[in-house]
Amino acid sequence: MLRLLLRAAGLVALLPVGLGAGTASQRSFGIDYDKNYFLKDGKPFRYISGSIHYSRVPRYYWKDRLLKMKMAGLDAIQTYVPWNYHEFKPTVYNFSGDRDIEYFLQLANEIGLLVILRAGPYICAEWDMGGLPAWLLEKESIVLRSSDLDYLAAVERWMGVLLPKMKPYLYQNGGPVIMVQVENEYGSYFACDYDYLRYLQKLFHHHLGDEVVLFTTDGASKYYLRCGALQGLYATVDFAPGSNVTAAFLTQRGSEPRGPLVNSEFYTGWLDHWGHPHSVVPTSKIAKTLDEILARGANVNMYMFIGGTNFAYWNGANMPYVSQPTSYDYDAPLSEAGDLTLKYFALREVIGRYNHLPEGPIPPTTPKYAYGQVTMEKLGTVAELLDDLSPSGPIRSTYPLTFVQLQQYFGFVLYRTTLPKNCSEPTLLFSPLNGVHDRAYVSVDGVPQGVLERGKSNMINITGKAGANLDVLVENMGRINYGRYNNDFKGLVSNLSLGQITLIDWEIYPLDIDSVVGHGLSSRGGESQTSGGNPSRYAAPAFYTGRFSIPSGIPDLPQDTYIKFPGWTKGQIWINGFNLGRYWPVRGPQVTLFVPSNILVSSSPNNITVLELEQSPCGIQKCALEFVDKPDINATLQYESNTPKLFTKDLWLDPL
Repeated sequence: MLRLLLRAAGLVALLPVGLGAGTASQRSFGIDYDKNYFLKDGKPFRYISGSIHYSRVPRYYWKDRLLKMKMAGLDAIQTYVPWNYHEFKPTVYNFSGDRDIEYFLQLANEIGLLVILRAGPYICAEWDMGGLPAWLLEKESIVLRSSDLDYLAAVERWMGVLLPKMKPYLYQNGGPVIMVQVENEYGSYFACDYDYLRYLQKLFHHHLGDEVVLFTTDGASKYYLRCGALQGLYATVDFAPGSNVTAAFLTQRGSEPRGPLVNSEFYTGWLDHWGHPHSVVPTSKIAKTLDEILARGANVNMYMFIGGTNFAYWNGANMPYVSQPTSYDYDAPLSEAGDLTLKYFALREVIGRYNHLPEGPIPPTTPKYAYGQVTMEKLGTVAELLDDLSPSGPIRSTYPLTFVQLQQYFGFVLYRTTLPKNCSEPTLLFSPLNGVHDRAYVSVDGVPQGVLERGKSNMINITGKAGANLDVLVENMGRINYGRYNNDFKGLVSNLSLGQITLIDWEIYPLDIDSVVGHGLSSRGGESQTSGGNPSRYAAPAFYTGRFSIPSGIPDLPQDTYIKFPGWTKGQIWINGFNLGRYWPVRGPQVTLFVPSNILVSSSPNNITVLELEQSPCGIQKCALEFVDKPDINATLQYESNTPKLFTKDLWLDPL
């Protein structure tokens, strides 16, 4: 019996320019359950796909990366849609520039790549809060990824914007999208709410039509498929290199007795965390398992084929709390910068045994340029620049407010109160309920005292006089993206205590750093206090700036580069107002940050702004950053002893 053979006619008038409007009525994509394969235009079809996240690759480089994927022999790409990337605030949508998903789909179509669209609303993806917008937490009791009415109302509104944009790009309408995923790895979530999945199924069909192939993805285990699969949504699985391929697909057969075999996430590498070694997966192991999958006639998506970069604040985190770095290189076949690797060619060779490899040259690795050192100078501390950084002034509250209560969803917030007593002797400042989310830089009247860190350091000793300003600068280091704890509130989420006294009467300053940096942050002058506290380890959080020009007389500049932080500790960096991301070389494994050429200019000097949170080299050694032509994302440092094994997600589900 043939179910779900898709026939389409109409909607041709709605197709964007460049899609196959003239042939839409002859196009179809569906599932032949009798013969256990997909049908594309009525013929048996097996896809070999790779993951690329448009949100992690600059628009400037989308075509380059897609062409390299096509030349590897791929039929298709798979991409996530991060809801919070497009709806930063309720009903405020952004689909322009690097967020122009329609242009991304058009490019894929022009290059001849089909698309497997993972539309959410939750995506995981090592992305902040798994793609869910933080403003959902304004209802503190909300149960995310469930039939909670407020959650469903927000999902319905969002999908009412996204899915109509996607409908013209469905394969049967002349576009590249052959399948759409509903939710993601729902079997790994505690709610196990079938009504929620049914609601999404109905919502997706309402906007995309009854002919679209909808699917789910879960780990290859009966436990995960028990809550992740739903009749009417085609159940696929994910598993890693070295797995028992036969056993994994038998698990899929438990939910889908008939139909094509599909591994929707075949891992070509693995994610990183700050303080853990860079994950590396041997090419030989991946190639062997990929060959086994393809030899069975199964469909596969390689996650990731290119990882890209967590620019700005978009990285996620796992529990027990540990956040992911700026680089999402993933040890993928194409590097973070889109470079061709030995893994790329090895997997291309395997693919070539089953797919016709396109003729013609593979786009080369982009050249990198070492622009050298850039001298930096101090603009001022956060406290000194507070009028610029928080122009609306403080919000006053008896007790601390969270980022969401302040409607500050990312970045930094300064919490200020006064010492209620003399602390001439070191006095314990602590968070009794581990309520610093995620990292707090503490100073008294501008004198640095130390750092509080979620799950690692809940107490420090401070000194100061009664009435002195106690400043607690809190950094949101990324929300939990996997498991039950993605309702991840940021800021001081519970009270701070000084000795036996609960601190009250806070002035709270949301910091609009990105906007201020974009318009140009200027010095306030004056010398900052850096003595006292523990000056050998900490200085007050401060901004630094520098400028550099692209050399003249050299063709094809600007080029991609990497930036290195000799003597710097931890912070955030912007180039020409573009938020490049977090640096933390002392914890690693990432030491350099990728700088794509499209954010550089050759017509005028390039501006660099750095927020150093702990200790800069300035005044100790040369106050400079350095542009180099090679990445370092696998520094040999002293790592934590509890580094998890590769491909292990179970540890993050219920770690408390």
